[in-house]
Amino acid sequence: MGTLIDIPEVRSVDQCLKGLIAKASDLHGTSTLDLGCGLNPQNPFRAEQVYGIDIRDNPSKYIKSADLTVEPIPFEDNTFDFITAFDIIEHIPKVIYAPNRRFPFVELMNEVWRTLKPNGYFLSHTPVYPYSAIFGDPTHISVLTHETFTAYFDDVSRNAEMYGFNGSFKVVSQHLIIPHLVSVLQKKV
Repeated sequence: MGTLIDIPEVRSVDQCLKGLIAKASDLHGTSTLDLGCGLNPQNPFRAEQVYGIDIRDNPSKYIKSADLTVEPIPFEDNTFDFITAFDIIEHIPKVIYAPNRRFPFVELMNEVWRTLKPNGYFLSHTPVYPYSAIFGDPTHISVLTHETFTAYFDDVSRNAEMYGFNGSFKVVSQHLIIPHLVSVLQKKV
């Protein structure tokens, strides 16, 4: 594990996905899910079918409403080739006690793993410590570091297993788009 300074700095998400975005002909039938999408789900992998989840109700048939702190991702197992989370996972608490102790952040990572197809990709774009953006918004309740995915949700250390994480991700890359950390993980089975 390196220091934050060891993480390459880039200017765009496209630079983070270099070598991972398939040719248009290879994307036939692919689908992506954008967590916390608002009215317009993002699609950096350029999948053919685009879906979203947001806490707010949305009239679109491609966007479902769910509170990911307490509800599962409302799709079947192995549905998506790609899942993205732009500025959302820092809003998911790491632990809650209501009425029993739960680990919503770990549960969400289980849901991401469950709904990704084998070898599918998860992209997280989130403010990261030590940058002040992680602390400025009072609804940011989980502070992430450059080691959150590499130490807890990877296919080597798997430290989140003690909190109920059932999956395994290969950490493909991590880049800084200051103040955000962009992590690309691949589902391993």
